[in-house]
Amino acid sequence: MAPDLSPRQRQHLKGLAHSLQPVVQLGGAGLTDAVVAAAREALRRHELIKVKLPKVDGAQEREELAAEVTARSGATMVQLLGRVLVLYLARDKDLPDKPRIQLPK
Repeated sequence: MAPDLSPRQRQHLKGLAHSLQPVVQLGGAGLTDAVVAAAREALRRHELIKVKLPKVDGAQEREELAAEVTARSGATMVQLLGRVLVLYLARDKDLPDKPRIQLPK
């Protein structure tokens, strides 16, 4: 389970994500294992990514899909704005590729 972010941390990550382009896109097949694997790999490399969601019938369905992507990827949802989802997953501090993103306290 990913840790909760404070409002200050969430705002910091939103600012960092502003200039990012989506690196994972969900297509007509929906949330497949391949999409989840791609999201995990992108999070491992970048820590902060954008995911483009497909068109769905309503906001509630979009929120459910975003929650499923978040849960299956093991990340924390930073923001859902329209069809773009921002995810964050901190790197393990013991790994050689130490976290690049320093969160405010």
